[in-house]
Order: sequence, then C-alpha cells, then structure tokens
Amino acid sequence: MSTGNPVVRVSNVSKTYPGGTVALREVSLEVARGEFVFVMGPSGSGKSTLLRLLLRQELPSEGKIEVLGHDLQAMRASRVPSLRRSLGFVFQDFKLIRRKTALENVGYVLNVAGLPPAEQRRRSYNALKAVGLHHRIHVLPPALSGGEQQRVAIARAVVNEPLLLLADEPTGNLDPDLAVEIMRLFREINARGTAVVVATHDRDLVRRMQRRFVVLDTGRVVPPAEVPV
Repeated sequence: MSTGNPVVRVSNVSKTYPGGTVALREVSLEVARGEFVFVMGPSGSGKSTLLRLLLRQELPSEGKIEVLGHDLQAMRASRVPSLRRSLGFVFQDFKLIRRKTALENVGYVLNVAGLPPAEQRRRSYNALKAVGLHHRIHVLPPALSGGEQQRVAIARAVVNEPLLLLADEPTGNLDPDLAVEIMRLFREINARGTAVVVATHDRDLVRRMQRRFVVLDTGRVVPPAEVPV
C-alpha cells in the first residue's frame, strides 16, 4: 500500500460478471501521486478488469474505487467524459484511427476537448517530439512500424498532461528491445509528475524497471512468491 496523496484508491473491490465469473476478489491498493506501479499477473488474473474499472468502463460488484479524488460509483454518467480527459490510457492494440495521420491521431483528444486548432497542433507536435516521432507527423498508421504506432498511442495518451496514465499490456505486441524503449518513455513521463500504472505479465520487464509492483492471481492480490511461473 502506497503512502501520500493517492490518485487511485481501490478498497475491497470485487467484480463478478453475469453467469458467475469472478474477475476480482476483494482487491485493495493505492497509487500515490507521481508513483509508478506495475500490476502483474498471468492472463486471466484480472489485470484488464482492474484497469477498466479505473477508467469507469465498468463498475465493481462490491467495494469502492476513487480516482483523482472522485468516487466512481457515485459519479454521474455525464461526468465520466470529463474524468477521462484527466487520464491517459494506452491499449495493447494501439487503437489508432487508420485514416488520420500521427499528428491527427494525437490531436484527436484535444479536438474533443475543444482546444483551438493551433493549440492542438502545437501540443500534438510536442507530444510526438517527446516520443521521438516529430519527423513522422504526417504518416498514416499503416505506414508506421509496431513500435512507432505504440509511440503515437503514448503521445496521444499524454498530450493532455494527465495526472494518471494507465497502460494495459503496452509491450505485449513488441519485441524485447522495443519493450525496453517503451518503458523508458513511461519512465520519462513519470519523471514529469504523471502517476503510471502498467498491467503486464512480463516479469523480466518488471525486474528491469525496479518499480513497485502488485501481483494478481485469479482476481486476488497475492504475495509475489505465489505467482504461477
């Protein structure tokens, strides 16, 4: 359990889906402002479910979740888009818009937020420059490599300077060298004050990064020694 002023507080949260499938079992954890935390565990352990709950894509069956000081169960649906604009999220499969350039993909969230076009372009360019892609701003996603697409996705996630960045298996489709490069970018983002939560099953990556980690197995938080090989 972290200390300080948490950006995430999960208290005794369980999630059961229709049909009786239990995804999470009495999970509790905190993430402090500016902290970097891995959520580890094998496939099916509940990592993705936890991140969906933090994004309020789903609600827990039991327990309480607070993100950036907001009680997610008590939050009205009309307030959810505003909350999400304060967050960044990186998906494993990138979710880029194929017919938009790298610059346009990054600027999309700023467009939704209603920023002036010139400010959208400035921020989007700076975000792509931060991930080393300022020379590829006019390229469409199909013409980018997997690593470049993931960097565009990261730039899109941080262009609004979120207090919290969530990433679900962000290196799952990348080779080991690219995975290390992506983690370097996350470390730099974290150094600028953004709290980072990364869900992964890659133990070697976690060991290399030397950050705090929480382990899930069959939906419950377990000591590291209990994690299946």
